[in-house]
Amino acid sequence: MKTLYIDCQMGAAGDMLCGALLELAPDKAAALAELNGMNVPGVEFKLETAEKCGLAAAHLSVKVHGVEEGDAHHHHHGHSHRSLADVLRIINGLSISASARVRAAKVYESIAAAESRAHARPVGEVHFHEVGAMDAVADVAAFCHLAEKLAPDEIAASPVHVGCGSVECAHGTLPVPAPATAFLLAGIPTYSDGATVGELCTPTGAALLKQFVSSFGPQPLMRVEAIGCGAGRKDFPRANVVRAFFGERLDADGANRADGSGGESGEICEIEFNVDDMTGEDLAYASDRLFAAGAKDVSFTQIIMKKGRPGTLVSVMCEPHDRAAVVKAAFAHTSTLGMRETLCRRYTLERTVETAAVAGGMTVRRKCARGFGVEKSKWEADDLAGFATRTGATLAEVRGRLEAFRSC
Repeated sequence: MKTLYIDCQMGAAGDMLCGALLELAPDKAAALAELNGMNVPGVEFKLETAEKCGLAAAHLSVKVHGVEEGDAHHHHHGHSHRSLADVLRIINGLSISASARVRAAKVYESIAAAESRAHARPVGEVHFHEVGAMDAVADVAAFCHLAEKLAPDEIAASPVHVGCGSVECAHGTLPVPAPATAFLLAGIPTYSDGATVGELCTPTGAALLKQFVSSFGPQPLMRVEAIGCGAGRKDFPRANVVRAFFGERLDADGANRADGSGGESGEICEIEFNVDDMTGEDLAYASDRLFAAGAKDVSFTQIIMKKGRPGTLVSVMCEPHDRAAVVKAAFAHTSTLGMRETLCRRYTLERTVETAAVAGGMTVRRKCARGFGVEKSKWEADDLAGFATRTGATLAEVRGRLEAFRSC
């Protein structure tokens, strides 16, 4: 399993996260060209080398009309104020994949919700200041694009160091972490060492972690293949960097999660709840909505509930990073008032689909699976039925004719 692990010992900011991911790119010049090809209005990306406490790191400079945030000229002219609708229009016009645009939009929607809660005003009335400036839009879009290109199977991170003290922003002097950042980090392990004074985790950094990271904790056992180091603008007694480790996650015995023959193990989320007041039609519709939200499998088991009433146990399997969307869909489309979650170890075979050409110009698909020293295959049932219908043969006869194609 390809794993990206993000070390947040000095917090997280958009430019730091992007710099770390850019260093993981096999061809940094080509990756930088792709970022400049996203067509963020007025934005130019430049990759620079910074030194933090003697450690070389990448600083992804983002200039808007030739000005980089943090310089005197930028502060003199102040920050741009944009609504969420303004930001979403910019994101929708970027030259990145549709899925990257969706992730970028979700990042900003989470920031808007946090700002709304922090300042007690409707989301539609929230006007972004620092995080609404074009350089922040560029950071979010760049991270979404770089993460998609890297394509890890999972993203994990350390607990997030938030710093301490206060920070100056458009609203005045606020405590660290800033209120919106604190709301974004809710549910994520955070800490302060009490000695590093300053804002280490920005709203943009917090929102990116919340959107992309599926688990927080110590670095898992993994065989690291590449390391990226992204530098922040400020200097502290400790190296102000975010490090990203990319490689193969291993099992406890040090073996690859993928066993070399296609088998793989990982984690899967199992969400369960009981209902006794839904019709079969309603449950079928709910199943469709759960699959649309990211469920890998949905099953129903008939059970006896309180007072001897017949009920249904609904079991949903999903990837850990899809659990929030699946839980939301379950509450929206079923009558349940609560559910249970279990994180399980999952073992899977590598699956492929092959096509066999048969008589009459027809093709029949065959599902093949291999791994853990096992190989198995099965003809696609719908294709068998179609072949049998067209030829007037039985399913058993069709299977017999296809035996000649039984080789993976």
